[in-house]
Amino acid sequence: MRLAVISDIHGNVAALEAALDDIARRGITNIICLGDCASGMCWPGETTRLLMEKNIPTIRGNHDRWLTDRVAEGLKGQDGFAFQETSGDQRAWLYALPERLTPAPGILACHGTPASDVGNLLEDPRHGILVPSPLSAIRDRLGEDGMAARVVLCGHSHQSSIIHMPGDGPLVVNPGSLGLPGFRVTRGDHPHRAEARSPHARYAIIHATESAKPMAELISLVYDWESAARRAEAVGANAAWPHVLRTGYLPESLDE
Repeated sequence: MRLAVISDIHGNVAALEAALDDIARRGITNIICLGDCASGMCWPGETTRLLMEKNIPTIRGNHDRWLTDRVAEGLKGQDGFAFQETSGDQRAWLYALPERLTPAPGILACHGTPASDVGNLLEDPRHGILVPSPLSAIRDRLGEDGMAARVVLCGHSHQSSIIHMPGDGPLVVNPGSLGLPGFRVTRGDHPHRAEARSPHARYAIIHATESAKPMAELISLVYDWESAARRAEAVGANAAWPHVLRTGYLPESLDE
């Protein structure tokens, strides 16, 4: 089977539409979304509506959860905008999404790690950026269910990556972010930034059969990112949003 994997759309329906067109052009009919669907400074409602209309199997990301389990008055930035731009039915749909899915035998899909929607599976923050985690940490985060799978799918970090756990461990694939190629974390003990370093929409294709080892492709797709950047400007996003949508870099990276 071939499975298209999208993640971290963050309200960018222009990127989602382009990816769905590309997936259809390749003749792929199986799709899974790993979450963080709506929260973003572009088109939260339109993005959620399209996922619902297409009936795409979707996992609940941490931002999807926050739209419902946090007090609306306390939501700011991308989450506050997404709350305003989505309907109650859409937010209820996002909140009711499962934390994990098994889209095919031997394939385990989660947002962050199998046990957490706010943890990275393959990366750790170091010196203000994300760096690859040691195998021992990845093994612990995978847990028994992850280590027993043939393929584990994860998102959250927005970092495209394919690794294979040594021995009989799984192929672990992060497709990268479909709609937001960079972000910064300013709170917590480890502030950091993550950047794709290009504005392309990213997704992955899994090739899995019972008779062969699974394979994965990482796709970087050209779409109309200028329209996404203009939309972020039009809705009053801070300057980092249109900049990262146009370039894949946060503004401060140009000074380094």
